[in-house]
Amino acid sequence: MPDFDLPSEEDLSALQAQTASVVTHPDLPLDDEGHIRGIAVPINDLVILPQIIMPFFLPADDPLLTLLQAAQQRDENVILVFAKGEGADSSLASIGVEAAIGDLLSLHDGNYACLMQGRRRVRLGALGKDAHDPLFIDGTPVTENFEYNEATADLIRAVQEDFALYAEYDQVVQPEIVDLIASAEDPAYISDMIITTLAPPYDEWLTYAEETDPVARLQRIRHTLKTAQNMLELKDSIDARVQAEMNRNQREFYLREQLRVIQKELGETDIWTQDANELKKRIAEADLPDHVRAAARKEADRLAQMPPMAPETGIIRTYLDWLLELPWTKRTEDNLDVKHAAEVLDEAHHGLKKPKERILEYIAVRSLKPDSYRQPILCFVGPPGTGKTSLGKSIARALGREFVRVSLGGVRDEAEIRGHRRTYIGAMPGRIIQTIRRAGTANPLFMLDEIDKLGHDFRGDPASALLEVLDPEQNNAFSDHYLELAFDLSQVMFITTANSLDNIPDALLDRMEVIDFSGYIEEEKLAIARKFLIPRQMKENGIADLKVSISEGALKRVIREYTYEAGVRNLERTIGKLCRKIARAKAEEKPYPQQITAPMLEKLLGPPNYHEPETEKEDQVGLAMGLAWTEYGGEVMPVEVAVYDGKGNVQMTGQLGEVMQESVQAALSYLKTRAAALDIPMEVFDRMDIHIHLPEAAIPKDGPSAGITLCTALTSALTGRPVRHDLAMSGEITLRGRVLPVGGLREKILAAYRHGCKMVLIPHRNQKDIQDLPAAVKKSLKIQPVKHMDEVLALALGAEAVIAPPRPKKEESE
Repeated sequence: MPDFDLPSEEDLSALQAQTASVVTHPDLPLDDEGHIRGIAVPINDLVILPQIIMPFFLPADDPLLTLLQAAQQRDENVILVFAKGEGADSSLASIGVEAAIGDLLSLHDGNYACLMQGRRRVRLGALGKDAHDPLFIDGTPVTENFEYNEATADLIRAVQEDFALYAEYDQVVQPEIVDLIASAEDPAYISDMIITTLAPPYDEWLTYAEETDPVARLQRIRHTLKTAQNMLELKDSIDARVQAEMNRNQREFYLREQLRVIQKELGETDIWTQDANELKKRIAEADLPDHVRAAARKEADRLAQMPPMAPETGIIRTYLDWLLELPWTKRTEDNLDVKHAAEVLDEAHHGLKKPKERILEYIAVRSLKPDSYRQPILCFVGPPGTGKTSLGKSIARALGREFVRVSLGGVRDEAEIRGHRRTYIGAMPGRIIQTIRRAGTANPLFMLDEIDKLGHDFRGDPASALLEVLDPEQNNAFSDHYLELAFDLSQVMFITTANSLDNIPDALLDRMEVIDFSGYIEEEKLAIARKFLIPRQMKENGIADLKVSISEGALKRVIREYTYEAGVRNLERTIGKLCRKIARAKAEEKPYPQQITAPMLEKLLGPPNYHEPETEKEDQVGLAMGLAWTEYGGEVMPVEVAVYDGKGNVQMTGQLGEVMQESVQAALSYLKTRAAALDIPMEVFDRMDIHIHLPEAAIPKDGPSAGITLCTALTSALTGRPVRHDLAMSGEITLRGRVLPVGGLREKILAAYRHGCKMVLIPHRNQKDIQDLPAAVKKSLKIQPVKHMDEVLALALGAEAVIAPPRPKKEESE
């Protein structure tokens, strides 16, 4: 509706005087079918409900004025028609309201007004126009029936109480309306009166007009009252808290100003000034680089000029604390005695020849050229439990450096490395700077553990943030987002650890020198257990003074049957379990053995966890032993092949990856080209099915290194010649039968050694990988390099068939 001037008191009095005549005005008459017809008055911004009296204002040029004048001339009620929607989607509501109207009054501003009282809801019919009615509509009066029972009475009381409570929060509601609703008993009147008082948006108001069940309207009104009440309560609560906070801040400001004036009159220095002066003194006395000192002084001056209660004071103070507590120039002196370092490393670790040699080389070069030699960025890669982290601690002890460690497993946020900018609430430096502060020196030995477990998501890529940290060309000016000052990391010796290189980005891997930690053989595990694990576990479990020992046979059985692993972590846990059994017996004053022997293990540890596979006892047809690499070390991987009548299909089971499935196809293609030489009829490939299975089907398997194993098992199954049970192999196969090199060969050979194999076939180009094998492995295993698949078959297969080769049945002639 258009804007109107406020009506004068005379206008309001004249409208009020019409109330009696409007209330007593008769309803529209019903015809024989119970229908009524009246002048239609369309409204699109106001809803007048039954039994409600409201003033209705009209501008002088409104088309509705003509309709109301026509109704006055006839001295009859009108039917209010409500519009729904806007524009092309507009329509008329299905329910209208019959309304009695008072006399049209001309207001002092030239516009018009009248009183309207809603009488009853009307279900609308057709809208029309004729010579007598300017705009008329037919309708059927709606009888608002309801059952007045105990539930309805309870609902009425609840709505009345909710409205009274709402009126307490909303000061606009007049007390007379609250009393009127509290004394009413008609649910139709109560619902329509409350909705008119609330005056909701037009669309919501219209839904109440279209609801013809008074009880349903009351139920919906109660929900509306509860929502409005909650909003008003929240508003009052917020207003109260804001006012209290304003009062508290004003009071604190007033008291602090009083304290400042009193201290000035007494000649005392302000506490805040004292703190700022003390901070400046710390900056002057600290050993800081020039650029850091300049930044610290600038921040301290800003802090001194700020009010103590300013929000930024805490941020600046925390920042200055970080600047003053970081070891910008503090360094420890390196112990560059190569002989001493060798003794420390050998004392704490058995084996690990290559890592020890690399560290001793570094110390030797530093001793000859201490100032210009860059710190190495080493990456220890190997299965769990092979001593990567503990070797880092020993290196720090040998050099006389502080050892600090950060685990990167599961880190997904780049800010974990570089920190957050100070604009964020609760900002902190990244883990690199935090750890340097904890180390207390600028040249610690910094171990970044589990670097292959880094993740990345929408918060950034932590691996990319490490590129600057682990680059000797850049890390002399590492920039943390929180500090925004260059920190020199070039004196830090970084060592990273990983179980696998596959998940490390190439750019990051290029910055590191990789040192492999292969799994231990049985002899090495025995030596480690005797020298380190048993004494440590006996001490930790309180039985070091009991003179209990573990026999050689018991240790070997623990290694073979209870802890099948590349490292020694589970071996130490099992030894600890044995020590706890002795400790408990001692604590309970029960007898305990002075020496733990192999037969006692099942009583102390339970049944063995691992058993030697039965397939190793004899040669088998269609079964070849492959070698696989995992991040936990090497594993033996048997390959089984079955051939039977069919239609030339190849079935592969055991969760074979795409690359391994391609190796199967390559092996089959090679066999087809060599079928004549191997005495395999070509019809075998067309009329018989081949099933290839790799046991332990729950574990996914992939990679090209099983190529020669798959080809050997297929050849054995198709020719009936057995495969040597004590032979294992690894190598990729081509269509021409060439054997290509593979990775992880050292771990694979160690797995074959642990499994009890006598011969291992390896690609000829992998011979370099066997140079660092332990002497015991070279002595026990015959490692045979091969160049072609023909060599593999000659070494792996028996000379004669032990079973009849599978061949397709001959088709019967017609």
